[in-house]
Amino acid sequence: MPSVQLPPKESNLFKRVLKCYEQKQYKNGLKFCKMILSNPKFAEHGETLAMKGLTLNCLGKKEEAYEFVRKGLRNDVKSHVCWHVYGLLQRSDKKYDEAIKCYRNALKLDKDNLQILRDLSLLQIQMRDLEGYRETRYQLLQLRPTQRASWIGYAIAYHLLKDYDMALKLLEEFRKTQQIPPNKIDYEYSELILYQNQVMREADLFQESLEHIETYENKVCDKLVVEEIKGEMLLKLGRLKEAGEIFKDLIDRNAENWNYYEGLEKALQPSTLEERLRIYEEISKQHPRALSPRRLPLNFVSGEKFRELMDKFLRINFSKGCPPLFTTLKSLYYNTEKVFCKAMGLNDLPRATHLGNY
Repeated sequence: MPSVQLPPKESNLFKRVLKCYEQKQYKNGLKFCKMILSNPKFAEHGETLAMKGLTLNCLGKKEEAYEFVRKGLRNDVKSHVCWHVYGLLQRSDKKYDEAIKCYRNALKLDKDNLQILRDLSLLQIQMRDLEGYRETRYQLLQLRPTQRASWIGYAIAYHLLKDYDMALKLLEEFRKTQQIPPNKIDYEYSELILYQNQVMREADLFQESLEHIETYENKVCDKLVVEEIKGEMLLKLGRLKEAGEIFKDLIDRNAENWNYYEGLEKALQPSTLEERLRIYEEISKQHPRALSPRRLPLNFVSGEKFRELMDKFLRINFSKGCPPLFTTLKSLYYNTEKVFCKAMGLNDLPRATHLGNY
């Protein structure tokens, strides 16, 4: 059955139905649907019936919703709106493959519809149809070449397909089009730079990543992430002394981040247990209130040294009354030897301060 063209009055009412759906004013949307369908000439108008079904679905009336949407589709099978609505209904029911088929049928009737293309791309990436996602994002880029989301979405498609070279080319071409005043803070541009650098790191372009972050660090708002990337890349490139200085600075900023200690150890490369412990002892002196430099050595020491450090760690935390103490030590319970040592060490503590009575 061919599509029925609504006259101006009913056409305006249908636009209000769409607006009510977008604004989640579902009861008002149903009123406008009723006003159109009450006219005998348009009682079987397919697109209005479909929108009524979609609105009913949002109100939890699923059976009625399917009835109206299918009826609308039968009455106007050549309407991209009806197919799109049917796809939205299938998606709400988690029938993603069926929803994708409906979207594709809708695009056959209106191949340049931006909203249908966006909805299709979202489902494709959800279903890990990466090749299909790339094609859809390319269509969106052709239709809206000036929009930032079009370029980023197309680059993400290549990134997910692990075609890092193409992803980086697209991101760089797009970055060149951005006009950023010298002293202006632009958070979106900052995130673009960081995403570009992430792709470089995943492509094992460590030297390029380091040069890139150093070149654009004044444009990146998150200065902490800049230092973290520098430290990571310097480690990868074997420039251990420089990496060590960066991780020391990061620990000074946040002495509780375990990743910074891991990076510092990789940079300093202690050859003995004593050298490794000395790293944490020095940091603990510099940051006496920090918990991590006292907690982390418990992961790699054993025997009498473990008992000694555990005893000191427990006494400090018991005296402070730290509620999350058990959570902090929970990972040590996977090592039966350390559990035994810890139990032996607790015998010397006052009864009231045992973990069991804490």
